Amino acid sequence: MKKKFLGILLLWIVSSSFLEIRSFNQGAFQKNTLKTIVIDAGHGGRDEGAPGDYSYEKDIALAVALKLRDKITREFPEIRVIMTRTTDSYPTLHERADLANQSKADLFISIHCNSADPIRHSEQTGYRTETYYRGKGKKRKKYTHKVPTYRYWTTPNPAEGTETYIWAAHKSEAKEVAMRENESLFVDSSTASSMKDFDMDSPQKRILYALKTQQYFTRSANLALTVEDEFKKIGRISREARQRQVGIWVLQATAMPSILVETGYISNPREENYLNSEKGQNEITDVLVKALGRYKYSLENNTLIPPAAIEAANDSAAAETNTPAAAADADSTTQPRGQQ
Repeated sequence: MKKKFLGILLLWIVSSSFLEIRSFNQGAFQKNTLKTIVIDAGHGGRDEGAPGDYSYEKDIALAVALKLRDKITREFPEIRVIMTRTTDSYPTLHERADLANQSKADLFISIHCNSADPIRHSEQTGYRTETYYRGKGKKRKKYTHKVPTYRYWTTPNPAEGTETYIWAAHKSEAKEVAMRENESLFVDSSTASSMKDFDMDSPQKRILYALKTQQYFTRSANLALTVEDEFKKIGRISREARQRQVGIWVLQATAMPSILVETGYISNPREENYLNSEKGQNEITDVLVKALGRYKYSLENNTLIPPAAIEAANDSAAAETNTPAAAADADSTTQPRGQQ
């Protein structure tokens, strides 16, 4: 009889925890609205970002970010847009993340330019005579031999195209920490009521944060894939949506879905001209607003798809870097320059 009672009690505890988590997860913790967006213009101030022939990443990022703010405000007046910077200033990475978290934002978008190291070349130009000696004293003799001479130069790396990053799945623990540290900022009163009985380190609460992290990952991946799909539609070369295996601290430190958009390669002269042009910047902002509209619709209608495609994109990109055709692009690391 005692064992039966303990069994019933254990079943009741497990069932209650499951129901609380399910109710919590289906409630305010899983908001399907897009009310506040934080736009981050990468770098700024003393941090110039990647250099081009005549421009810097920080200036392009700011110009695109400001245009994006204005277009979102026109297309979606119900959405509040917050900028991490609107001038040539440098908010620290912590300040950017704190601003997003304290604003209870529903989405974080960081704007950057990519860069690839120039390609190094060399060719033999001839020979020069080199003198050397052997032996000691009277036996010391003079010898000469010819050694080849070379000239060295570099050319711009032809790497081009766009990439949209989300944080890597193995960095999810950092994302959970961001939510734990900012819990009071992004939960509303009804959610707080559901959470108040959960100890910070309780299994229930850990499950909740794991669920929320997975939700953010799915939403971020969906938006990243949509952004790259829209870039393809206007004829830009897409290097696909990717999980960033290292760096991009702000994506992990923000308690919300987050993406980082590499708008093009400033190290490629043709792309640098495009990124600095009104036409190029307007096309980039149009792409982002269209992707945002698709994301907003999917969010409100619960039609987001699992982000399995992003894994395929990463596998495909990894395979491409191992082909001979990728040799010329060997130095075109897809990692943004400077701090993220």
